[in-house]
Amino acid sequence: MKRIPVVIIFSGALVSSAAHAQSSVTLYGLIDAGLMYTNNVSKGGTHGSLFQATSGNINGSRFGMRGAEDLGGGLKAVFVLENGFNVQNGKLGQDGRMFGRQAYVGLSAAQYGTVTLGRQYDSLVDFVSPLSGTAGTFGDTGFAHPFDNDNLNHSIRINNAVKYTSANYAGLTFGGLYAFSNSTEFSANRVYSVGASYAFGPINFAAGYLQIDGSTGTTSGSPGAVDINESTANGTGGFSLGADVQRTIGAGLNYKFGPAVVGFVYTHSQFQGTTSFGQVNINNSGSMRFDNYELNAKYALTPAVNLGIADTYTDGHVGNGSNTAYGSNPKWNQINLQAVYLLSKRTDVYIEGMYQHTIGHDYVAFINTAGGASSTSNQVVGTVGLRTRF
Repeated sequence: MKRIPVVIIFSGALVSSAAHAQSSVTLYGLIDAGLMYTNNVSKGGTHGSLFQATSGNINGSRFGMRGAEDLGGGLKAVFVLENGFNVQNGKLGQDGRMFGRQAYVGLSAAQYGTVTLGRQYDSLVDFVSPLSGTAGTFGDTGFAHPFDNDNLNHSIRINNAVKYTSANYAGLTFGGLYAFSNSTEFSANRVYSVGASYAFGPINFAAGYLQIDGSTGTTSGSPGAVDINESTANGTGGFSLGADVQRTIGAGLNYKFGPAVVGFVYTHSQFQGTTSFGQVNINNSGSMRFDNYELNAKYALTPAVNLGIADTYTDGHVGNGSNTAYGSNPKWNQINLQAVYLLSKRTDVYIEGMYQHTIGHDYVAFINTAGGASSTSNQVVGTVGLRTRF
């Protein structure tokens, strides 16, 4: 009789151990710190060369937790909580949010896909960005298209979002997102997007669409899907612009052969009912559009040395401008170079060079993360940095 409780206790311990083994929580992070030189920056009424210590010149420094719980029958509960921070001063990024990069919970089924709810990335970021120079495994932040006008560099994350991401069906993955305004004005400050990618042998193709409605004047205190001031609050020079309607469509193609990968990405961003853009004031019926054409390539010179190059030409159009001193069709060309040396699987050192030339009366160059707009139509940025992951 005395053996029964012992057996029960032992069996209970095994069940508890098995249940624990089916759940997991992982702490992870990345720290990116560097030293940057910009040849000319116009700031506070002065202009000149700028030397600065940087955080997240390639990848935003971050700390996060991700977890999964096996619910049985192939179903899992999943979550991610991830913050961004400045390693140089310890401050939180994303306008001071505790989990500003991502914060979501959801259910995942291996056969059908994943549904998540919370603060997340849109479909262009999920599907098209990985083929661009803005990919987290490539140039990311510094290689953003002018002002991150297409949000491929996720200057703006999406709040109140419900997202579906499919399983991988023989190389095909697709998904969509809808983000609520959380307001009695249902269409004010809401977001929806869709996207898909297909991988077949050395070829990878992706396309996506993003629409943001009623983002004018939004802040971190707004109840809706986006905060247009978020990117400038990070100090990265992201695109801070409200519009009655913002539409972005994009597609990309990568081809891999041997140690090399070459790619092309095209995005078209259109803003209707805008009020301002940089130096230009636009009346309430104003519109802007940007067509971004990007060529990129990566080459693994050795197992420890990776090289990369990206060239983006952006054709812009600013309509109904009330300030006629500025041209209505600005254009940007930015060339980016990168070399990465792996010290280990988790730690590397890198060097980057970026050059931007702007065409358009009284428009000036402005490279993302440069520390400020140029005083001329040209800007050069050089950075050396160190990254480690944990």
